[in-house]
Amino acid sequence: MKRLLDEGKLILIAIPVLIWTMLPIYHLFVLSISNQESMLAGKLWPDQPTLQNFQIVFKQQHYYLTNFWLQLFNSFLIAVTTGLLTLFIATCAAFAISRLKAPGGRSIMNFALATYLIPAAFLAIPMYKAMGTFGLLNTRTALILAMVALASPYAIWVLKQASDKLPKELDEAAIMDGATSLQLFRMVYLPLMKPSMVVIGIYALLLAWNEYLYAFLLLSSEKELPLAVGLGLFLSADDAPWNLLMTAGLIYAIPPAVIYYGFRNNMVSGLTAGAVKS
Repeated sequence: MKRLLDEGKLILIAIPVLIWTMLPIYHLFVLSISNQESMLAGKLWPDQPTLQNFQIVFKQQHYYLTNFWLQLFNSFLIAVTTGLLTLFIATCAAFAISRLKAPGGRSIMNFALATYLIPAAFLAIPMYKAMGTFGLLNTRTALILAMVALASPYAIWVLKQASDKLPKELDEAAIMDGATSLQLFRMVYLPLMKPSMVVIGIYALLLAWNEYLYAFLLLSSEKELPLAVGLGLFLSADDAPWNLLMTAGLIYAIPPAVIYYGFRNNMVSGLTAGAVKS
């Protein structure tokens, strides 16, 4: 009976949380299949659902959607490049600090992590000035570098903690067999760190995918913008086509969901890696 009561309490908590979470997604979907008239009617379901909004978005048949596919490509390029660069930097740094015991490595990691004491929004103007100094403003490279700078400290810290949990005997055995540091990194370290690396790669990718402030600040050309900022252009008009905005937003939300569900098993194992000491 106690078990049933505990499960009942969890269900009573889970149902409101589920409804609260799914409600915005439901409205996003409903507006995406509504025409301009039914959208303003305030109904829970449109009288005449239509897929015409998706056709308009796919064919870029609206002023605000002129660069839809290009901006979506920019989002993919920026997010994937940020994820790969962050993963490379964090993996190499964690290996050097944790396994090679690089002098001053721990202090460097702590100083890097201390940068999170400053809100990211406060760093936007200094980042803008730095990119201007190097002539990188209004380029996707500027946003990629900014995202890598924001994601790398946390990524290094997570991978370093996971690396500390790996048995040191594996390194010693490989060194006794004549393995160099590079061979140790490639043949021992990387295979064991794969779950944690997947988590960090996806974290950096989604961070860049959802970024708005830095993209809005560092990029000005509509052909260089990611779609997250491109969708914000809809709000510059009083009579914005909300149904088209919701349709484009729904399309933009699909890739992160696919990535998450595609790698969810790796993410669970990566997040729990090193939780139990062998």
